[in-house]
Amino acid sequence: MGYLTGDSSGDFLFGALYRAGFANQPTSLRRGDGLKLTDVYIGAAARCAPPDNKPTPQEFANCFAYLSREFELLKNVRVMIGLGLIGFNAILKLLEAHQVARPRPRPQFGHNTVYTIGTYTVIGAYHPSRQNTNTGKLTAPLFDLVFQSARRALGNDR
Repeated sequence: MGYLTGDSSGDFLFGALYRAGFANQPTSLRRGDGLKLTDVYIGAAARCAPPDNKPTPQEFANCFAYLSREFELLKNVRVMIGLGLIGFNAILKLLEAHQVARPRPRPQFGHNTVYTIGTYTVIGAYHPSRQNTNTGKLTAPLFDLVFQSARRALGNDR
């Protein structure tokens, strides 16, 4: 079980990070299990799993200051991947809050959609939820494409 989410979506994410060379192992079961991420920071638009896994606007508002502060502390950010529409929209809001001009028309979410916004590359990705992975909407090869796009944007294809 991935500690990122407490369910299999963390496993799916860590596997993709490993295959793309951003993690030293394909799974993480708990803190201190040896996982090392390289050139990756995982942030969250909402920090808890609310009832029915549907955060309210107030929950997003409550968590936004934490996401914003993390962004301020990360001075070398060049690529951001929004997992799901919620993550993608949080990135757009975050950049706007930090006076990064959003292109017109507004970027639209899609899997492996890549946008340049200011000095950042923003990539949309289907969320690795069980609903998406169990139905085949998101497969490992499709998810890997996103991290290949991230590698290209960083200028270090593998």
